[in-house]
Amino acid sequence: MEGRCAVETLAEFGLSGTSCTPKVRFGVGTDVFLCTGSDEVYVFSTKESKLRAVLQFPDPVSDLFESHDKQLLYVACRSGVYCVSVQFLLSRAQSSAADASSGPPELKISSELLVVPEEGVLSLLLVGSVLLTLSQRDASWMLTLYDCPKHSASSSYEMLTSFSLPLVSGVVHSDTEGETGTRRRPVLTCVHSSDTTPSSSSSLSDSHFRLEPTLFKLLFGIDAALTKSPVVLCGLPDGCLCFLPLRVPGSRLRVLHSLEQPVVFVGASVVMETGPGHAQCLVTVGELGRVVVIKIDKGGPEERVNVAGFIERCVPGPVMCGCMDKNCLYYSTGSDLLRLDLSEGSFGIPGQERDEDTSSKTDAALQSPTSLNVCRVIALAEPPGSTAGAIQLLGLSVRGQLQSITLPVGREDAILCKIPSTQVGSSVRDLLSAIGDVCERASTLKTDIKSKNQILRHLNQVLNISFLLTASTKSEEKSIRCHAITKWSRLLQKDSLNLTCVLDNSSPYVLEQGWTLSITVFPLSYSADTGGESSSTNFSFPLHNIHPGETLEVSLPLAAAGDTSFPVTVSCSLIFSLSSLLGERAVNLPGSQSSCICLPVNTLTVDWLHTLQVNSPIAIHQKATSGCNNTTADPIHAFLNSRRIKCSGREERGGEGASKPEREQYSARVQVSSELLRNTLVFKSSDLDPQGPKSAPQNVCLSLLEWLLSEGPGGVRTGDQGDKISSSVVHARGPNGHPVKLTAKEVNAGEEESLTTVELQVESSSIAAVCGLHHAVLRRVQNLLQRAPDRAASTKRVQSLGLRQALQRAEHLSQQIQQSRVSGAFGVGASTGQMTRSLLSVYRELRENPLLII
Repeated sequence: MEGRCAVETLAEFGLSGTSCTPKVRFGVGTDVFLCTGSDEVYVFSTKESKLRAVLQFPDPVSDLFESHDKQLLYVACRSGVYCVSVQFLLSRAQSSAADASSGPPELKISSELLVVPEEGVLSLLLVGSVLLTLSQRDASWMLTLYDCPKHSASSSYEMLTSFSLPLVSGVVHSDTEGETGTRRRPVLTCVHSSDTTPSSSSSLSDSHFRLEPTLFKLLFGIDAALTKSPVVLCGLPDGCLCFLPLRVPGSRLRVLHSLEQPVVFVGASVVMETGPGHAQCLVTVGELGRVVVIKIDKGGPEERVNVAGFIERCVPGPVMCGCMDKNCLYYSTGSDLLRLDLSEGSFGIPGQERDEDTSSKTDAALQSPTSLNVCRVIALAEPPGSTAGAIQLLGLSVRGQLQSITLPVGREDAILCKIPSTQVGSSVRDLLSAIGDVCERASTLKTDIKSKNQILRHLNQVLNISFLLTASTKSEEKSIRCHAITKWSRLLQKDSLNLTCVLDNSSPYVLEQGWTLSITVFPLSYSADTGGESSSTNFSFPLHNIHPGETLEVSLPLAAAGDTSFPVTVSCSLIFSLSSLLGERAVNLPGSQSSCICLPVNTLTVDWLHTLQVNSPIAIHQKATSGCNNTTADPIHAFLNSRRIKCSGREERGGEGASKPEREQYSARVQVSSELLRNTLVFKSSDLDPQGPKSAPQNVCLSLLEWLLSEGPGGVRTGDQGDKISSSVVHARGPNGHPVKLTAKEVNAGEEESLTTVELQVESSSIAAVCGLHHAVLRRVQNLLQRAPDRAASTKRVQSLGLRQALQRAEHLSQQIQQSRVSGAFGVGASTGQMTRSLLSVYRELRENPLLII
């Protein structure tokens, strides 16, 4: 028989978001009650293979139990315990089925049938006329006893007494409870001594069983044995196995044993097939696979004292559910249905003396369960009467399928010999069904393993990239970094400055799906139109598998024409969302949607030099030629223009209301040593003059201008400006639309000893453009100084260059600024307009007479 069983699907019920473990229980005849953890209880007929009724309760159902005469059904909900008459229920179901043409009848249970208004009841048990409820109250378990009136299903039950037991913390649970959110139901059973004759509650399949008198007395005491008291066993989710004698005066809830893991099943085994029929050992199973067998253990020949022996072993887990027949334990791990043999050959005859052979047989039996190749079973029940020669179980799968599982008894050879020819087809179907179950289980496990391996590989890549970005302090040293290119574009007769950001992956890792490139643009200054406030703008670009050596280009608008909010910082960072790592599992984890890892890559700066639109030399030449031709052709027009300028100059000097024909020009200068430039810049070769030394002065100026307008520190460069720079004078247009002129020329500095320097002059009618360009040039020169070789200049040479006089002039200008501020603060000697003109004069003096950078 081993490995072969027949599985037949009777019906399918939906299971989604259950709050408590499902339960299957047999009722009257072939009717079955199913509790799936929702607010519905299903009544199914196994004989007719159809759903007879659906009971709808006000709250989710946690447990159900039938009375001994099968006439009443007790259902535990969140709001209390309801009592429903089974005969009245079935009659209403038949009448409703006659009225309805399709679908099972749905019966709503009213609050009038509430007999125990106790909230949070988890388990039920009926012993005679006493109804027991088990619930959790804060840090303790509460076992409450109620008196059940005979043949009454509507009146409220009277509470007799209650018992409490502290909750044990720190118990290890399996992963299934954390993933599904399903709460483990406590187990309630009743044990009777076999020398008494209880009522019909003694059926082994009805949570009641009889125990051998000697073992009963050893476990529960002499008082319980003399009074023939029923004993309630409580298997709790905190791992405790407790007991309570119901008829012993002054009894209390006590702990019999602790499994240190949630208790899933409590039952009894006959062990000896030739025995009197009462149970001779208790069996308790924990959620993680711990099995405890309690039986009579007789001492050696000298002791002759019977004691209760506890045998603890572990079987493959986790255990989802279980049930027992006479000498076999059937339990499901979710991935397989297993059978554990507890017969005489495995455990020895009760009362037999202990020896090493018996102990080794016990270990082998507990550690070698038999696989039945039925997967994904989460609830089990055994019918009260199985067919001869076969054991039939009723199971509920994780998909909500109600399955009939038939297990043939005996050795496989004997069974095959006794199978008639008419049942050969049925055996083939059973074999194919078992193969299908194994294939389904293997496919599920393979998919699960593949998913976990993929998550681990992805997580390893994320950790490697995180370490790579956090280990490098300088952005130039990072193998994953960004650089950018600025370029002007025209759309719908409007100019705009665009930034193309390039993410370069030079690392050995792949930037897989789940990473996002985040770019934040923040102006360091603000324009007058924004009201004195600068706000940042964020752009996000999801990544899709950027392999080593590959790049990603993204474009974003930086500024519109007329905007002067420069310089601008561009912060680049990589963000990884944990929800993309877990996939569909992230939906059940709170807070995973907002959990992410943010890793800074580098920060770029876009200044005024990046925003210039350089005029083409051809256009400038054509404009100049056109101007000469117009002047020659129309000398009268040229004469009138010159006279207009002179008259406007006299009006400006003599009258206050005269308007200016041309805007005032502002300028700033920067002087850099030619030797510094030669040591740091790569010169531009001249195609016009093949003699290198003669063209060197021109090459220094051209190389400086080309370096300023094309390259920049920090990874930002200007896009294609068209024709290359061929003159030491560059005409351009700033982002605010004003014309800008850059002039580079070589001059000699010094009094006694001359020094060749390159003087760069910035001219424009916009003071904002002059200030921004002057700041950008100084920033580039500072970066140039970091690349220059360290060489100390002589003191005599520094003095001959007149630097001391330049410092004295700068100190004089600083004193003039302080005086203007004091006069403006106290309103003495100068108006606001005079102070503004004074500060502007000082500003221009500083820009036009700079210090020499050597």
